[in-house]
Amino acid sequence: MSWHITENLDAFLARAGTFLRSRPVLHTVQLTVTERLSTYGTRAYGDEAPVFGVLERDGAPRAAWFRTPPHWLTLTPLAAEDAAALAARLADLGHRLPGVSADRGTAVAFAEAWRRHTGAEAALYQHQRLYRLGTLTPPDPMPPGRARIAGKADRELLVRWFDGFLDDVGKTGAGDPEAWADARVEHGGAVLWETPDGVPVSLAAAHPMIAGQVRVGPVYTPPQLRGRGYAGAATVAVSRAAREAGAEEVLLFADLANPTSNGVYLRVGYRGVADFAVYDFSGPDR
Repeated sequence: MSWHITENLDAFLARAGTFLRSRPVLHTVQLTVTERLSTYGTRAYGDEAPVFGVLERDGAPRAAWFRTPPHWLTLTPLAAEDAAALAARLADLGHRLPGVSADRGTAVAFAEAWRRHTGAEAALYQHQRLYRLGTLTPPDPMPPGRARIAGKADRELLVRWFDGFLDDVGKTGAGDPEAWADARVEHGGAVLWETPDGVPVSLAAAHPMIAGQVRVGPVYTPPQLRGRGYAGAATVAVSRAAREAGAEEVLLFADLANPTSNGVYLRVGYRGVADFAVYDFSGPDR
Protein backbone atom coordinates (compact mmCIF):
# COMPACT_ATOMS: atom_id res chain seq x y z
CA MET A 1 0.00 0.00 0.00
CA SER A 2 1.29 3.46 -0.83
CA TRP A 3 -0.11 6.99 -0.56
CA HIS A 4 0.79 9.49 -3.26
CA ILE A 5 0.33 13.10 -2.11
CA THR A 6 0.55 16.08 -4.46
CA GLU A 7 -0.56 19.67 -5.01
CA ASN A 8 -0.70 19.05 -8.77
CA LEU A 9 -4.25 18.50 -9.96
CA ASP A 10 -3.21 17.00 -13.29
CA ALA A 11 -0.91 14.49 -11.57
CA PHE A 12 -3.73 13.55 -9.20
CA LEU A 13 -6.23 13.03 -12.02
CA ALA A 14 -3.69 11.01 -14.01
CA ARG A 15 -3.55 8.56 -11.12
CA ALA A 16 -7.13 8.74 -9.83
CA GLY A 17 -9.34 9.97 -12.68
CA THR A 18 -10.37 6.57 -14.01
CA PHE A 19 -10.92 5.29 -10.48
CA LEU A 20 -13.16 8.24 -9.59
CA ARG A 21 -15.23 7.77 -12.75
CA SER A 22 -15.64 4.07 -12.03
CA ARG A 23 -18.05 4.84 -9.16
CA PRO A 24 -19.61 8.18 -10.10
CA VAL A 25 -22.36 7.99 -7.49
CA LEU A 26 -20.18 7.50 -4.41
CA HIS A 27 -17.46 9.72 -5.88
CA THR A 28 -19.76 12.58 -6.87
CA VAL A 29 -18.07 15.15 -4.61
CA GLN A 30 -14.58 14.29 -5.83
CA LEU A 31 -15.73 14.45 -9.45
CA THR A 32 -17.54 17.77 -9.17
CA VAL A 33 -14.86 19.48 -7.10
CA THR A 34 -11.99 18.44 -9.36
CA GLU A 35 -14.03 19.46 -12.41
CA ARG A 36 -14.50 22.93 -10.91
CA LEU A 37 -10.79 23.17 -10.10
CA SER A 38 -9.96 22.17 -13.67
CA THR A 39 -12.34 24.78 -15.09
CA TYR A 40 -11.78 27.74 -12.77
CA GLY A 41 -8.27 27.14 -11.44
CA THR A 42 -6.90 25.58 -8.30
CA ARG A 43 -7.76 28.63 -6.18
CA ALA A 44 -11.48 28.26 -6.92
CA TYR A 45 -12.22 27.35 -3.28
CA GLY A 46 -9.67 29.43 -1.41
CA ASP A 47 -6.33 31.19 -1.47
CA GLU A 48 -4.25 28.17 -0.47
CA ALA A 49 -3.24 25.42 -2.87
CA PRO A 50 -5.37 22.26 -2.73
CA VAL A 51 -3.77 18.99 -1.70
CA PHE A 52 -4.65 15.62 -3.22
CA GLY A 53 -3.88 12.03 -2.41
CA VAL A 54 -4.30 8.57 -3.91
CA LEU A 55 -4.04 5.22 -2.16
CA GLU A 56 -2.54 2.59 -4.44
CA ARG A 57 -2.37 -1.11 -3.76
CA ASP A 58 -0.72 -3.52 -6.21
CA GLY A 59 -0.24 -0.60 -8.58
CA ALA A 60 -3.94 0.31 -8.77
CA PRO A 61 -5.81 3.18 -7.08
CA ARG A 62 -8.12 2.08 -4.27
CA ALA A 63 -9.10 5.42 -2.72
CA ALA A 64 -8.58 9.14 -3.13
CA TRP A 65 -8.85 12.29 -1.09
CA PHE A 66 -8.50 16.03 -1.46
CA ARG A 67 -8.52 19.15 0.64
CA THR A 68 -9.23 22.67 -0.63
CA PRO A 69 -8.14 24.88 2.31
CA PRO A 70 -9.76 26.14 4.44
CA HIS A 71 -12.31 23.35 3.95
CA TRP A 72 -12.51 19.82 5.31
CA LEU A 73 -10.54 16.82 4.15
CA THR A 74 -12.81 14.82 1.82
CA LEU A 75 -12.32 11.08 1.35
CA THR A 76 -13.69 8.35 -0.87
CA PRO A 77 -14.77 5.20 1.05
CA LEU A 78 -11.91 3.55 2.93
CA ALA A 79 -11.55 0.48 5.09
CA ALA A 80 -11.18 1.48 8.75
CA GLU A 81 -7.53 0.43 8.88
CA ASP A 82 -6.71 2.44 5.76
CA ALA A 83 -8.48 5.50 7.14
CA ALA A 84 -6.44 5.15 10.33
CA ALA A 85 -3.22 4.78 8.34
CA LEU A 86 -3.99 7.93 6.37
CA ALA A 87 -4.67 9.88 9.57
CA ALA A 88 -1.31 8.75 10.95
CA ARG A 89 0.48 9.70 7.73
CA LEU A 90 -1.04 13.17 7.53
CA ALA A 91 -0.37 13.81 11.21
CA ASP A 92 3.28 12.78 10.78
CA LEU A 93 3.57 15.15 7.81
CA GLY A 94 2.28 18.04 9.93
CA HIS A 95 -1.05 18.59 8.19
CA ARG A 96 -3.52 20.69 10.18
CA LEU A 97 -7.09 19.71 9.42
CA PRO A 98 -10.32 21.52 10.35
CA GLY A 99 -12.37 18.36 9.87
CA VAL A 100 -13.25 15.42 7.64
CA SER A 101 -16.12 14.61 5.29
CA ALA A 102 -16.73 11.08 4.01
CA ASP A 103 -19.15 8.20 4.06
CA ARG A 104 -20.11 7.59 7.66
CA GLY A 105 -17.85 4.60 8.38
CA THR A 106 -14.79 6.24 6.83
CA ALA A 107 -15.41 9.54 8.62
CA VAL A 108 -15.77 7.86 12.01
CA ALA A 109 -12.59 5.80 11.56
CA PHE A 110 -10.54 8.77 10.38
CA ALA A 111 -11.81 11.09 13.12
CA GLU A 112 -10.99 8.58 15.84
CA ALA A 113 -7.49 7.98 14.44
CA TRP A 114 -6.91 11.72 14.09
CA ARG A 115 -7.83 12.17 17.77
CA ARG A 116 -5.33 9.50 18.79
CA HIS A 117 -2.50 11.00 16.78
CA THR A 118 -3.12 14.72 17.38
CA GLY A 119 -5.25 15.10 20.48
CA ALA A 120 -7.87 16.98 18.48
CA GLU A 121 -11.46 16.31 19.49
CA ALA A 122 -14.02 15.51 16.80
CA ALA A 123 -17.58 16.81 16.94
CA LEU A 124 -20.26 15.66 14.52
CA TYR A 125 -21.11 18.68 12.38
CA GLN A 126 -23.58 17.09 10.00
CA HIS A 127 -25.08 13.71 9.20
CA GLN A 128 -26.04 13.59 5.53
CA ARG A 129 -27.76 11.16 3.23
CA LEU A 130 -26.80 10.79 -0.42
CA TYR A 131 -29.89 10.30 -2.60
CA ARG A 132 -30.21 9.18 -6.21
CA LEU A 133 -33.20 9.84 -8.43
CA GLY A 134 -35.45 6.93 -9.27
CA THR A 135 -38.81 7.64 -10.89
CA LEU A 136 -39.32 11.40 -10.99
CA THR A 137 -42.69 12.12 -9.37
CA PRO A 138 -43.92 15.72 -9.59
CA PRO A 139 -45.98 17.01 -6.64
CA ASP A 140 -49.72 16.61 -7.05
CA PRO A 141 -50.94 19.25 -7.15
CA MET A 142 -48.06 21.35 -8.38
CA PRO A 143 -47.95 24.86 -6.96
CA PRO A 144 -49.05 27.53 -9.43
CA GLY A 145 -46.24 28.91 -11.55
CA ARG A 146 -43.48 27.68 -13.79
CA ALA A 147 -39.76 26.92 -13.88
CA ARG A 148 -37.13 28.83 -15.80
CA ILE A 149 -33.34 28.87 -16.05
CA ALA A 150 -31.74 31.74 -14.14
CA GLY A 151 -29.86 34.22 -16.34
CA LYS A 152 -27.58 37.19 -15.89
CA ALA A 153 -30.46 39.39 -14.77
CA ASP A 154 -30.94 37.03 -11.81
CA ARG A 155 -27.36 37.22 -10.59
CA GLU A 156 -28.01 39.38 -7.54
CA LEU A 157 -30.93 37.19 -6.52
CA LEU A 158 -28.73 34.08 -6.79
CA VAL A 159 -26.02 35.74 -4.70
CA ARG A 160 -28.54 36.69 -2.01
CA TRP A 161 -30.22 33.30 -1.93
CA PHE A 162 -26.95 31.35 -1.88
CA ASP A 163 -25.87 33.51 1.04
CA GLY A 164 -29.19 32.69 2.72
CA PHE A 165 -28.63 28.99 2.12
CA LEU A 166 -25.17 29.17 3.73
CA ASP A 167 -26.68 30.93 6.75
CA ASP A 168 -29.33 28.22 7.04
CA VAL A 169 -26.81 25.39 7.09
CA GLY A 170 -24.24 27.22 9.21
CA LYS A 171 -21.53 27.32 6.58
CA THR A 172 -20.31 30.86 7.13
CA GLY A 173 -17.36 31.48 4.82
CA ALA A 174 -17.88 28.14 3.07
CA GLY A 175 -18.12 29.67 -0.39
CA ASP A 176 -18.11 32.89 -2.37
CA PRO A 177 -21.75 33.60 -3.29
CA GLU A 178 -20.75 35.84 -6.21
CA ALA A 179 -18.42 33.26 -7.75
CA TRP A 180 -21.06 30.58 -7.18
CA ALA A 181 -23.74 32.67 -8.90
CA ASP A 182 -21.48 33.48 -11.86
CA ALA A 183 -20.67 29.80 -12.37
CA ARG A 184 -24.33 28.75 -12.24
CA VAL A 185 -25.38 31.44 -14.71
CA GLU A 186 -22.52 30.47 -17.03
CA HIS A 187 -23.54 26.82 -17.37
CA GLY A 188 -27.28 27.25 -16.88
CA GLY A 189 -27.19 25.36 -13.61
CA ALA A 190 -29.79 27.29 -11.60
CA VAL A 191 -33.52 26.80 -11.96
CA LEU A 192 -35.99 29.26 -10.45
CA TRP A 193 -39.59 28.47 -9.69
CA GLU A 194 -41.66 31.60 -10.16
CA THR A 195 -45.29 32.49 -9.54
CA PRO A 196 -47.69 33.06 -12.43
CA ASP A 197 -46.91 36.77 -12.28
CA GLY A 198 -43.18 36.12 -12.66
CA VAL A 199 -41.92 36.47 -9.06
CA PRO A 200 -39.12 33.96 -8.20
CA VAL A 201 -39.97 32.00 -5.05
CA SER A 202 -37.54 29.05 -4.96
CA LEU A 203 -34.17 27.94 -6.31
CA ALA A 204 -32.79 24.53 -7.21
CA ALA A 205 -29.26 24.43 -8.62
CA ALA A 206 -27.07 21.70 -10.07
CA HIS A 207 -23.42 21.05 -10.77
CA PRO A 208 -22.27 20.46 -14.35
CA MET A 209 -22.53 16.89 -15.58
CA ILE A 210 -19.41 14.78 -15.28
CA ALA A 211 -19.01 11.01 -15.66
CA GLY A 212 -22.71 10.77 -16.44
CA GLN A 213 -23.85 12.18 -13.10
CA VAL A 214 -25.35 15.50 -12.06
CA ARG A 215 -25.53 16.52 -8.41
CA VAL A 216 -28.38 18.82 -7.43
CA GLY A 217 -27.81 21.47 -4.78
CA PRO A 218 -28.45 23.71 -3.14
CA VAL A 219 -32.23 23.90 -2.97
CA TYR A 220 -33.40 27.09 -1.26
CA THR A 221 -36.67 28.84 -0.56
CA PRO A 222 -36.74 32.08 1.47
CA PRO A 223 -38.19 31.46 4.96
CA GLN A 224 -41.35 33.51 4.38
CA LEU A 225 -42.21 31.43 1.29
CA ARG A 226 -41.73 27.94 2.70
CA GLY A 227 -44.44 25.33 3.12
CA ARG A 228 -46.12 26.03 -0.21
CA GLY A 229 -44.57 23.30 -2.35
CA TYR A 230 -42.12 25.58 -4.17
CA ALA A 231 -38.99 23.61 -3.24
CA GLY A 232 -40.48 20.37 -4.53
CA ALA A 233 -41.47 22.00 -7.79
CA ALA A 234 -38.01 23.54 -8.26
CA THR A 235 -36.32 20.23 -7.42
CA VAL A 236 -38.45 18.39 -9.98
CA ALA A 237 -37.64 21.01 -12.61
CA VAL A 238 -33.86 20.88 -12.14
CA SER A 239 -33.93 17.07 -11.90
CA ARG A 240 -35.93 16.78 -15.11
CA ALA A 241 -33.49 19.15 -16.85
CA ALA A 242 -30.58 16.94 -15.78
CA ARG A 243 -32.28 13.83 -17.09
CA GLU A 244 -33.14 15.53 -20.37
CA ALA A 245 -29.51 16.62 -20.72
CA GLY A 246 -28.49 12.96 -20.63
CA ALA A 247 -27.52 12.39 -17.00
CA GLU A 248 -27.48 8.71 -16.12
CA GLU A 249 -27.52 9.53 -12.41
CA VAL A 250 -29.10 12.52 -10.69
CA LEU A 251 -27.96 12.87 -7.09
CA LEU A 252 -28.30 15.14 -4.08
CA PHE A 253 -27.26 15.34 -0.44
CA ALA A 254 -29.63 16.20 2.39
CA ASP A 255 -28.97 16.96 6.04
CA LEU A 256 -30.73 14.24 8.03
CA ALA A 257 -31.44 16.79 10.77
CA ASN A 258 -33.91 18.43 8.38
CA PRO A 259 -36.90 16.07 8.00
CA THR A 260 -38.76 18.56 5.79
CA SER A 261 -36.20 18.58 2.98
CA ASN A 262 -35.69 14.81 3.21
CA GLY A 263 -39.45 14.34 2.93
CA VAL A 264 -39.59 16.57 -0.15
CA TYR A 265 -36.86 14.59 -1.91
CA LEU A 266 -38.44 11.24 -1.10
CA ARG A 267 -41.83 12.37 -2.38
CA VAL A 268 -40.44 13.50 -5.75
CA GLY A 269 -38.60 10.23 -6.37
CA TYR A 270 -35.19 10.29 -4.67
CA ARG A 271 -33.99 7.21 -2.79
CA GLY A 272 -31.18 6.88 -0.26
CA VAL A 273 -27.84 5.44 -1.35
CA ALA A 274 -25.45 5.97 1.56
CA ASP A 275 -25.00 7.99 4.71
CA PHE A 276 -22.19 10.49 5.08
CA ALA A 277 -20.80 12.39 8.05
CA VAL A 278 -18.87 15.60 8.56
CA TYR A 279 -16.75 16.00 11.69
CA ASP A 280 -15.21 19.22 12.93
CA PHE A 281 -11.86 18.97 14.68
CA SER A 282 -10.86 21.22 17.56
CA GLY A 283 -7.68 21.39 19.61
CA PRO A 284 -4.08 22.60 19.32
CA ASP A 285 -3.27 20.42 16.30
CA ARG A 286 -6.40 20.89 14.19
